[in-house]
Order: sequence, then C-alpha cells, then structure tokens
Amino acid sequence: MTSVPANAIGTGGTYGGVEGREISAAASQSRIKVTQVSGSTGGKLGTLSSTDMNWEPPPCWYEPLFTPEQLKTFAETNGNGQVSIRQGWIGSQLWTDHFRDEKDANNYFGTPSTVQGYKNYNLGKKGYFWHGVAPDVNSIDDTKLCNRLMFWQNAGDIPDDPNAPTAETLADYAYKKVKVPETAVELKPTAKSTVNLPTWVWLDKGTFQDVKVRAELPDTNLWAETTAKPVALHLNPGTEDVQTFPASGDCEINADGSIGTPYSTGDADKTPPCGIRYLKATNGTPYRLSASVTWQITWEGSGGTGGDLPDGTFETTQDMNVQEIQAINR
Repeated sequence: MTSVPANAIGTGGTYGGVEGREISAAASQSRIKVTQVSGSTGGKLGTLSSTDMNWEPPPCWYEPLFTPEQLKTFAETNGNGQVSIRQGWIGSQLWTDHFRDEKDANNYFGTPSTVQGYKNYNLGKKGYFWHGVAPDVNSIDDTKLCNRLMFWQNAGDIPDDPNAPTAETLADYAYKKVKVPETAVELKPTAKSTVNLPTWVWLDKGTFQDVKVRAELPDTNLWAETTAKPVALHLNPGTEDVQTFPASGDCEINADGSIGTPYSTGDADKTPPCGIRYLKATNGTPYRLSASVTWQITWEGSGGTGGDLPDGTFETTQDMNVQEIQAINR
C-alpha cells in the first residue's frame, strides 16, 4: 500500500502482466506491433543512423493498456506496478481505492495534482485505461511529459493530449526498427590495390532493396509504414592521398538497383564510375576504407497521413593494402 517512483519497483522484472495477453504495467514496454513488410531478412543487418543529428523520435507517448476487466484482474490479484511513468503503486489497496472505490489519487511528479477516482473499474463501459510509455524513462528531462496517472478513454477515441500517439509517432518508432544489410562492396583488385591504378567499386543489383517496416498500435486503428530506399553509396578511402570517382565520393544507385560498374578484363587503365585511386602505398599499415549507403526515409499512415523523415546511413569498414607499382612488374 505504498506509492513509490516507478523505476524503484521490481528491478529487473516485468510488472503487471495479465495472463493471456502481452500486457504489462511497466512504463518502458510498448504494445506497438512492428512487422517488416519487405527488405532483406538474412545476413548481417544493422540499424540506421539519422543524418539529422538533431532528430529524435518522441521520448514518450500514451497507449491503451487495460480493459476494465483486465484492470480489475490486475488490481485485485497483483497490484504491484506503475500507475504512471514515474510513479509505482505497491499493493492492491491503492489500485482498488482509486479504480474501484472512486477515491482520488495524487500525481506526485511534475505538477502535483489530485486525480478523480473511478467506480468499479468502469466495468460495462467500452474503452481502455491508458498509460504513458517511454523507451528510456531516464532520458525524459521534463518529468511532466506522459506522466498522467493511468486514465480512461472511450473505445475508438484518441486522448486529447499533446503526447497522444499519432501515425507519425508510429512512423518514428518504425524508423528505429529498420534493419538494413551491411555495405559489403565488391572491389577489383580485391586483396591489394596498386598506387596510381584505380580500384573499381560496385554493388550488384538486388544487393540492396527497399526496406519497409509497419508499426501498429492495437486498439487505436493507428498504423504507419516507414520505407527506407537506398539512394547513394559514399566512399571514404581512409587517407587524403587518394583520388575518388566521382570526386565527391558519392556513387549514385543505378536504375536497376546496382551501384557502379563491375570490373572487366581490360579495364585496368580506365576510369571507373565508382572507385578509388590511391596515390601512396600503405607500407604495412592498411587504410581503413569505409563505405556507407544513404537510405531515403518516407512514411505513410492511417488517415491518409505521410511524409518524409531524415535520411539514414549505415557504414562498414574494411582494410585496404596498397602496393607500389613496381611490385607488379617483377
């Protein structure tokens, strides 16, 4: 029968689970369902980094958690869990007092306030009790954000609250779940480059495909699909003693989904559409060639919504040894 900060309850465990449904009263757990609709699912995959260093998804939002019947079961059989992001109730009495017996409760964090109680868990009504969700509670500077005590919302309605979820909230959430393949570029020569001779760089068509991730918030009719489309490959040779092709180091993706052009016999003295010419040997310490693919991010969602999100990048590196030209004339 004690009210304590939510993050002090049951460290390392899950709180408020209701048998038969993936529900918890833990503030860090979202019910958003994420599905990869298209894109690579095999091999080594990685998470995108936003090109906009100032962009971050919302730190928190509200979600439906309990039906009246589920809240009754939780309150009367468990009673240990978070009633808001930063406030936990230990013991059934606090829950039954507020949600069954209409007793007002205090919201201690942010701006202190008294919250009116409910009668018999709103049994017989259609709707859900909502709560705040935050992937990282400790990153929220404003303790008032998403910190309302668990509250009632009629079925089919979205709360009139600045932190209520939207389709764009789900699009942002899906962005963080996009997994893209590692950037393993083809090189010619493969093991060792030669000073002043170009190294051809390419990616075969089909290596990179659009990646689409769908996010749905149950019991809200809210959904969004976030699509990552590969648009360019950037080469960073790992040294200033180099010439890149094109000069910017940005190799555009061709219409068929490939990047650059594969090396063919007789191309050694030609200029590659995507490649590198090292001007100085490595002398035992390899250069670190990094290749990063830029992914253009768009989204569409419920209610005809949609738009753009910041581009994302994923980078991999590999060693490049460069020999003097004399080494191939002996």
